[in-house]
Amino acid sequence: MSPSAPPDPTRPDAPPVPEPNRAAGPLTHHSREQDTLGVLLDGLAAGRSAVVTVTGRPGYGQNALARRTARIGRYRGLRVLSARAVPSESGLRHGVAAQLLTSLGAAPGRLAPVLRAARQHPLLLVLEDAQWADPESLHWLHALVRRSATAPLVVLASGTDAGALGPDWRCLAASAPEPERAHQLLLGPPSHADTALTVRTVCGAEGEPEFTAAARRISAATPAVLHAALRQFSRRGHLPVTERIPELEAVGRAALDDHIGRVLRGLPDETVAVLRALAVGGEVLGFHAVCALAGLGHLREARLRAVLDATGFVHTTGTGTGAGMRIRAEAGLRILAGMEPADRADLHAAAARLAHHGGAADQEVAGLLLHARPAGSPWAVPVLRRGCAAAQRAGDHTRAAAFLARALREPLDEQSHAGLTLDLAAAELVTAPEAGIRRLGGLTRTRDAARSALRVRALDLGLAAGDTDGMRRAAAEARPAAAAEEQEALVALYWSADPADREHAERVVPAMPALPARPTSALQAGPRAWQLALAGDGLTAARELARAALARPARDAPVLPRLAACKALCLTGDHDEADAGLTALLTGMRADGRQVAAPHVLAARAELNLRRGLLAAAEHDIGAAERALPRPSRHPAATAQLRAVRIVVDLERGDTVRAGTLAAEPVPDAARPSPYWPHLLFAQALVAAAGRDTAEAVHLLRECGRLLLHRAHLNPALLPWRSVAARLLRAAGQEAEAHLLGSEELRLARKWGAVGPVGWAELNAGPAAAHEDPARARYAADLLRRGPAGPGYQRALADLAAAELATAGNRQAAAAAVAELKVLTATHPAGPMARCARRLAAELAPGRSPGPDRPPSWAELTPPEARTATLAAHGHSNTQISGMLSLSRRAVELRLSRVYRKLRIGSREELRALVRDMEGN
Repeated sequence: MSPSAPPDPTRPDAPPVPEPNRAAGPLTHHSREQDTLGVLLDGLAAGRSAVVTVTGRPGYGQNALARRTARIGRYRGLRVLSARAVPSESGLRHGVAAQLLTSLGAAPGRLAPVLRAARQHPLLLVLEDAQWADPESLHWLHALVRRSATAPLVVLASGTDAGALGPDWRCLAASAPEPERAHQLLLGPPSHADTALTVRTVCGAEGEPEFTAAARRISAATPAVLHAALRQFSRRGHLPVTERIPELEAVGRAALDDHIGRVLRGLPDETVAVLRALAVGGEVLGFHAVCALAGLGHLREARLRAVLDATGFVHTTGTGTGAGMRIRAEAGLRILAGMEPADRADLHAAAARLAHHGGAADQEVAGLLLHARPAGSPWAVPVLRRGCAAAQRAGDHTRAAAFLARALREPLDEQSHAGLTLDLAAAELVTAPEAGIRRLGGLTRTRDAARSALRVRALDLGLAAGDTDGMRRAAAEARPAAAAEEQEALVALYWSADPADREHAERVVPAMPALPARPTSALQAGPRAWQLALAGDGLTAARELARAALARPARDAPVLPRLAACKALCLTGDHDEADAGLTALLTGMRADGRQVAAPHVLAARAELNLRRGLLAAAEHDIGAAERALPRPSRHPAATAQLRAVRIVVDLERGDTVRAGTLAAEPVPDAARPSPYWPHLLFAQALVAAAGRDTAEAVHLLRECGRLLLHRAHLNPALLPWRSVAARLLRAAGQEAEAHLLGSEELRLARKWGAVGPVGWAELNAGPAAAHEDPARARYAADLLRRGPAGPGYQRALADLAAAELATAGNRQAAAAAVAELKVLTATHPAGPMARCARRLAAELAPGRSPGPDRPPSWAELTPPEARTATLAAHGHSNTQISGMLSLSRRAVELRLSRVYRKLRIGSREELRALVRDMEGN
């Protein structure tokens, strides 16, 4: 027995089909529209006619809603005629009408058969994708709607405006013979509650709020995409929970990409052309210019805006006639992906021309040129250069380098090409340091005499980037063939990198001559001044040479020789001149994009501000230095330099936790050969000292000193490692080594002659600590008072006050020192000198005088004081203690005097009794 033929649902006697599930597919949140259509079907069954248009963006479910309505009509016994318009038949006369009339056996374009069928049995006509209907069929439908009062007939058309640049199919509703019979349904995006319902329906479980919000975002609030993504997600066995959002994002991206592709394939060429023009130039060009770029300037703007909005790929910016349109981020790449590369490049070129002639910003025009083929336009390279400068000012160094690389593709003469190559190398030092170094090395080794200034700039940038060995070799190779003036510049830059590094210089081939003792070249004067300052010999000559180096304008001068001059002035004590030179150098660098040298200059100014006690300014400069060059692009030597200064600044501010964290962070091995490695060791030693790890601090200081001596950096004004070690050693009772180191620093400081280093050395030299010797503390404070009120002077004030109190000396002088110290440390109350000022102020308070109300406290003694007190309590004389501790007898007496004061006792017998009680306990 053969199977029976399926029933014809268009016949009135056909058996009913099952009513579809109300929440099926992407229609979950269209319950209101479903209710409206159900009422209209009830009316049709009762003999009432109507016309309905259902519209929305692609993927909003209008066609699905039309199909569901058709199924319900069949289920209810209505006669249903269906058709679907397609783009390929939009030019076929009466194509849609023919689909509708086929089952009636009527000829296209005739109304009578339809009206006759409707009078026999209520009739539902459903047209999907009405935007593709041919004009003749639309005209026929209009005529049919106008005559629907004579027969029970409902015309339902669904579609979108996305492709309808021709007749507006939604005007069907206007043809209804009576207004109450016309219905226009506009579908919108799902709300959060609608999305939650869809999640629950598809996934079979309630979605967590974060998951639901992510689902709406990932699907671009498009029901079809949401449903497809959730269906794939659920099939993989996942539950709608927050931790599964990454899996939803993966399937959601694929679903959205498929949706965008389907929509684009169904759009007319004109609409796609405008979308592509928007994707390329929408951020830069006005809407009129975008239309011109797409070749559609002849269309009515309002209609075109409506069509574009209906695609769902654009959003409107601004209001009124001047409103702009932008492609949504998720659609831009997909819209352009279907173009041939050459066509895409031509579109970018045309957009760049329109933008340039329309007065757009250089950076915006340059962004368009990035994707355009070189055309040799005379304005292209200047625009790309200015766009690069704007990107650098905004901190977008990757884009700045891209603009310069694009400019190099334009037709250029050799000199312009070389200049652009240098600029590109400078930009790449921030984004791709190795590539930048290679370009700079190639430029330095060129032999063209006309490129002398270019070679000098390339060498300066390469050295600033940290490629000391490679760039010094390149300089040595370029020097023999260079002219005399360029040779002077190459020698100056060679020695600017590390003025005292003769060990490595001896291995460079061909050999590079040493700097003259008194160079006449302004470029050579800077590194020679720094050379003298590092050696600690010839303060007057160093000052004169540094000033000569800074006399020429900073704008066109190489960075490193001027930086060397500024650092020399810092050590000579000419702080204001050094500050002015560094500031001028920074200003010139910002003007011409030598970003790679900024961390060195800012770190030098931060160290200068630290010496002057300007901690806030120092911290600001360090922060600026760290921002000027991202850490991945920063040479390890610069990292060591910046970290060293920041650690000391943090310690002076009292932030020992951050200082300790920075000190413990690993540093690349490549930083160890740099001249800044001893600076980091010195800073780490200060952290160890602040943590009372004297042994580690002294070890680090000795290693710091060993490296400095190896480099012939003898000047204590650079890093006073000897005196700091001496203070720690003296506190630990190692008086002999402390005295040796302090005396050596005093000798070297006097040889250099700057008042600050001499004052600091005086404070830490001698047979006993300065805080036990008022005369020496007073002399050191007087010397340091001539310079800035930095950390050195603050410690001198603290030592002076402590010495006066320890020896029961001039309490008025101690009070004056403490008062000044409190003023100097007021802005950083957590700093060590601020804490010291508060402690000394408490010592000066009347309540701190010895008395029966305050019991003695052994914990107030320092380790050297406790050791001296213990020896005295066990019967050793002052002379014996002097020999045992390598102290002078006077130093022992002063130390014991302070012990008596702290313990509130007046004799050695009381001390013995106190120690016996402690040992007994």
